[in-house]
Amino acid sequence: MVAANCLVVPFASGQDSANAVESRPGVVPAIQILHTDHGPNSPQALKAHYVVLVSLDGFRWDYAKKYGATHLLALGKSGVWAPEGMYPSFPSLTFPNHYAIATGLYPEHNGLVANSFLDLQRESEGKPDKYSIGDAKAVTDGSWYSGVPLWSLAEKQGMRSACLFWPGSEAEIAGERPSEYLKFDDKVDESARIAQVVAWLKEPANSRPHLITLYYSDVDHAGHEFGPDATETRAAVMKVDTLVGKLRAALKATKLPVDLVIVSDHGMVKIDGPWITLDTFADLDGFETAGALLYGKNEEDRARVYNKLKHASEKFEVYRRKDVPAGLHYNENEREGDPVIVATGPYAIRAHGPAAGKPDSVPVGQHGFDPAKMPEMKASFFAMGPDIVVGKKVAPFGNVNLYPWIAHMLGLDAAKSDGSLNILAGTLRDNGESDGGSKE
Repeated sequence: MVAANCLVVPFASGQDSANAVESRPGVVPAIQILHTDHGPNSPQALKAHYVVLVSLDGFRWDYAKKYGATHLLALGKSGVWAPEGMYPSFPSLTFPNHYAIATGLYPEHNGLVANSFLDLQRESEGKPDKYSIGDAKAVTDGSWYSGVPLWSLAEKQGMRSACLFWPGSEAEIAGERPSEYLKFDDKVDESARIAQVVAWLKEPANSRPHLITLYYSDVDHAGHEFGPDATETRAAVMKVDTLVGKLRAALKATKLPVDLVIVSDHGMVKIDGPWITLDTFADLDGFETAGALLYGKNEEDRARVYNKLKHASEKFEVYRRKDVPAGLHYNENEREGDPVIVATGPYAIRAHGPAAGKPDSVPVGQHGFDPAKMPEMKASFFAMGPDIVVGKKVAPFGNVNLYPWIAHMLGLDAAKSDGSLNILAGTLRDNGESDGGSKE
């Protein structure tokens, strides 16, 4: 117990509340932790090992070798890694892929089909309801999310969890919230984030979280602003690599059986050319839009715009939603819109331009593209720990397969998902066969 680090933080019983507070051990000063009272770890959970799941947002699959990220490369050699990368789900965007990792569901099944999208079956102020990653009300509304994320899975099975940022972790999903979590604030000191992870691992065994998530965004920000080949992006890679080294040393010092899993959500590519604006090719009157997503009011409008766009440019393909290629896993959810636009290269596409007088610059770097056709979209994967074999390289695999793999390491019964434990079973010391919860 690290009582010296007590902080008055918002307390919740079943949900967070700004009206009730309690002093809690295991909280690093200046980090505001929200608490959900789930009671102590179950006897079965107390036997399980620990998983610290780290996201390095936008850390492209080749950055570690390209920029000499020594701590990550050493970690991979001490455990397992994917030297040719891990496939993000389509679209290769931040929220859809963080939540795909957390649930094992492709975006069209987990509900987050983009960073911003509409739902024509929901209504707000007389218009289709919109989900946007910048809208705190939407982000914290669990009704937008499907599946059972790892933290909810753990809590349902008597295991405490803690999320130091992860898309979806601020909402009540599948009837649960993490025992400990934070409202997203990227200004939280990056070393303090590691200190908080360690503080959680120093809590008494009954309350100590066995699943902890951690998030860093530096590399993604640099990639967008300067591009994947810039010196600023290299500096961001080296910065988070240093943080990985500090985290690894700090976890080792706890002497607990911790499996450290480090992933990214997607890669990054330099954008080619100016914006491609869809309403210059077709009249979108009668359509609601979100980014490049198109939502027609009726079949006549959808067919009209499809016919206008299907031969409009070599820089994108246009499909009726039901005809989107099966490999994209993007043809079943109305939130995807209809017709569906898929870029054929590193092109920035939108439905409409900004209002007159508004900035109209194209980001230098971007993502969201088909990872099967654009290798720059591939993400990173490194892992090591007591449940993981040493010195194994794995071929590229879909990120939905992380869900059953992490659940197994924690001894949890995974919910139904699009992933399979068989894909990564060979990276586990028990080959994915024994009861992961019966560990001493």
